[in-house]
Amino acid sequence: MQETLNYINENKQRFVDELFELLRIPSISADPAYKDDVLKCAEVVAEHLKNAGADNVEICQTKGYPIVFGQKILDKNLPTVLVYGHYDVQPADPLELWTKPPFEPYIEKTELHPDGAIFARGSADDKGQFFMHLKAFEAMMKTNSLPCNVKFILEGEEEVGSVSLGDFVNENKEKLSCDCILISDTHIYSNEQPTVTTGLRGLSYVEVEIEGPNRDLHSGLYGGAVPNPIHVLSRMIAKLIDEDGQIMIDGFYDNVEDVSDEDRADMNKLKDNPEEFKKSIGLEGVEGEKGYTILERTSIRPTLDCNGIWGGYTGEGAKTVIPSKASAKISMRLVPYQTPEEITEKFTKYFNKIAPDNVRVKVTPHHGGMPYVLPTDTKEFAAAKKAMESSFGKEVLPYRGGGSIPITAMFEQVLGAKSVLMGFGLDSDAIHSPNEHYGLFNFYKGIESIPLFFENYSK
Repeated sequence: MQETLNYINENKQRFVDELFELLRIPSISADPAYKDDVLKCAEVVAEHLKNAGADNVEICQTKGYPIVFGQKILDKNLPTVLVYGHYDVQPADPLELWTKPPFEPYIEKTELHPDGAIFARGSADDKGQFFMHLKAFEAMMKTNSLPCNVKFILEGEEEVGSVSLGDFVNENKEKLSCDCILISDTHIYSNEQPTVTTGLRGLSYVEVEIEGPNRDLHSGLYGGAVPNPIHVLSRMIAKLIDEDGQIMIDGFYDNVEDVSDEDRADMNKLKDNPEEFKKSIGLEGVEGEKGYTILERTSIRPTLDCNGIWGGYTGEGAKTVIPSKASAKISMRLVPYQTPEEITEKFTKYFNKIAPDNVRVKVTPHHGGMPYVLPTDTKEFAAAKKAMESSFGKEVLPYRGGGSIPITAMFEQVLGAKSVLMGFGLDSDAIHSPNEHYGLFNFYKGIESIPLFFENYSK
């Protein structure tokens, strides 16, 4: 293994240069205008996989964007690790808030990244993180130290709900058969306190529309006599959460996991620091569900947030109208034993119930996903913990993340394998936001830790 680590150290700059090539491709899956770029990115990823030493590299067509597959089978009697990642990225808007263009990567030092961070869309989510696996695999192949079989599945639709992945996995169970799945699309608690993510929340995502009059109306001629959909929608959204942070949807908490006092105490060993939390996002105060710490609110408790709201005239200057319609996008993060189908149905019933009779309501479900938990008494967790402790030289603690990776539950259901969520980003890396970045320290620690995981898991 030392020879592998030496190879990594000798090739650090090349690894970053190659990642920059990948980051320059605007592989935005949500915007059809970037279709050619997404397809180009798949080709570049496949080439990197071949160059690293993978066999049977394919660009597998789906109903949407392709999935890149590759493998190295040493011995069918050895365990097999399936590495998952995604090469698509979020839209970069609003562009004016980026310090430099989002697809022109550069390195700059920050307070949290004194060794420098790579700034670009996709640097942390997820190109920088899945690329660690390709480079770790290359290092193991070049030093003849790969201890087990490995397969790669790299998709191009994660940022739009992995719409084609489920069908692909169900249709290719034998091709994807494995003993565990390794994913780096999460973060650690901090560089001083490394963690292995042992849980993710699920997701129910909906779009709502309130329709009032049959057309936009002159606010002078009609104002004061007709319902304004923006006002109605605002009042309805205000009725979704009370002053104590409780979600008011009927039956919302019926199936919420009851986390034990012991587990809550273990979770809070991570030293929740409200002052640092507020400082990191420029706030003077926080809010949330009463009776829970910030760590608990963002991991073991379900949430509801309005992600966007619009209606009427929003252009330059003035246009005095009462809009015909107003809309919003709403996401609900779910915890174990809640399902997106159940919560979407309860939301729809409640939202219709609180609507006044003089408007029409439309609720459109979008993508969702199940929550996921990796027990800490599994060999998968033990292998990840030991690998990161060797790399970081510090105790590694379990950590439940607040985000969602819906495919983890699907992988376990279809392939019968646990997913190890061994991410290396920080929650301050501005993923999905302007000036997304990924620390060089974290990038290199990931490449160092992955071969150690393979070694530990194989043993």
